Amino acid sequence: MGRFDDRATRPIRGLGDMLRWKLLRRGVAEARKRPRDPAFKMPVREPDLALLASPRASLTWIGHATFALRLGGKLILTDPVWGRAGGLVARQVAPGVAFEALPAADIVLVTHNHMDHMDLPTLRRLGPEALYVVPLGNADLLRKEGLLNVIELDWWETHRLGSNLEVTLVPSRHWSMRMPWNRNDMLWGGFVVRGPEGVAYHSGDTAFFDDFAEIGRRAGPIDWAMLPIGAYEPRWFMEPQHMNVDEAVRAYELLGARTMVAMHWGTFVLTDEPIDEPPTRLRTLSSERGYGGDKVWLLDIGESRALGR
Repeated sequence: MGRFDDRATRPIRGLGDMLRWKLLRRGVAEARKRPRDPAFKMPVREPDLALLASPRASLTWIGHATFALRLGGKLILTDPVWGRAGGLVARQVAPGVAFEALPAADIVLVTHNHMDHMDLPTLRRLGPEALYVVPLGNADLLRKEGLLNVIELDWWETHRLGSNLEVTLVPSRHWSMRMPWNRNDMLWGGFVVRGPEGVAYHSGDTAFFDDFAEIGRRAGPIDWAMLPIGAYEPRWFMEPQHMNVDEAVRAYELLGARTMVAMHWGTFVLTDEPIDEPPTRLRTLSSERGYGGDKVWLLDIGESRALGR
């Protein structure tokens, strides 16, 4: 039994489900209903390195769930992955900021231990000077890599950093596993970062759940909500662990956030939906609901936005 089985997503997807998915995907995968647009290219732009290096509040999408967030003058990295996912899954696009051009990180947030979110080679490159904030049970993985400056949080616990910055771990509907024998031994979650310029929320991996409203109520008001819009097909397999685009928009609405920032798409091909489907669907939904570019950010890889209320 895992330490956090009681908090894990249901129904559990195991090896049998994985085999069913892989064996059936050629014939019945929902992605086959709309093939990838052969003309689609992942949007990329040159990063604003001057903004990234300055103390001004900003957000830069590196790719997948990796952002460089600056609040309170501190550079905060979320789920940093600068190589392949788990060392195996190739990137569809290079990181939005070359590692060598990245300013030194002050704080590193890791939402959970899945290989495409906790990338130990990247964490080793970031080095021991940063403060690492992780959910309960994950610190030992980092300490074995020589990263000793680690804080563990339970859901709704807050760690204060100096006089003007605080990080709170909030729930997500997900699970954890680094190896077959440690499923749900380590907690998972999302992070709310509160700084003088505003409040940022990074959901980590999550399925849709009603607690988004509680997160907005208890940790808000949220200014920028980084929410996953990819890795959701086939739904019978992914629904308990990853949102689709429609659910991500519903999550944004429940959170009551000022701005939705799309993530977790386009960097790795992990599931069956065409790589161009999530942004296409998000643009359609945003238009239908009257959400302009000030409310829903669909960033290019490497794109930076200045933050402020």
